[in-house]
Amino acid sequence: MIAMQYVLIIHEVENYAAWKKVFDNAANIRKEAGERSYQVLKYDSEPNKIVHFSAWTSTADARAFFESPRLVKIREEAGVKAPEFIYLEQLESGVL
Repeated sequence: MIAMQYVLIIHEVENYAAWKKVFDNAANIRKEAGERSYQVLKYDSEPNKIVHFSAWTSTADARAFFESPRLVKIREEAGVKAPEFIYLEQLESGVL
């Protein structure tokens, strides 16, 4: 079994609708870089605090993508404030 690699990103955005437009427009480059699935969540008490949880082909692919100058620029355009990146490797999963 191949362990899945995940990235958890927590960041505040200036405006969710503006951020979402940039996020959606980047779908193809995210896929080409190795993103396989994603979830976008928000804090229940802070509508502009976003959580992006995604599965990747590898942690190395995810790091190369998120740390690239291209993504730094895209984050600036999207109004992202101080993103926190957490790279994760799956140990176990299940359905109850």
